[in-house]
Amino acid sequence: MANRERPLSPHLQVYRWQITMTMSILHRATGIALVVGAFALAWWLLAVAAGGEAYASAAACLASPLGKIVLFGFSLSLVYHLLNGIRHLLWDAGWGFEIPEVYRSGYTVFGLTVVLTALIWFFALRGGA
Repeated sequence: MANRERPLSPHLQVYRWQITMTMSILHRATGIALVVGAFALAWWLLAVAAGGEAYASAAACLASPLGKIVLFGFSLSLVYHLLNGIRHLLWDAGWGFEIPEVYRSGYTVFGLTVVLTALIWFFALRGGA
């Protein structure tokens, strides 16, 4: 019989919350959101190809308040996942393993995600350039 008092593995209750944990969890979550968004993009493309009523329905759905929230979440996920992926590529190249650099790059990814997503939506709501 296994000893029931011994934990199977360390868990979130064991560790103090850190930015690296947050970044890792968010990277996985945004990856899942991007997969869901890819299916939504495929749906929109099929509606464009079908034309007429199908496209009007898709456009109305995306223009609704809920549709805009979903599009905002998708763009936020896309920007975060891209920037954090670049951060991981830099790690693969051997840069940024020191703890201060890990924290600095993590906060940089968070900050740039907010700024770039805001710029995307600023220009999108202005109607382009």
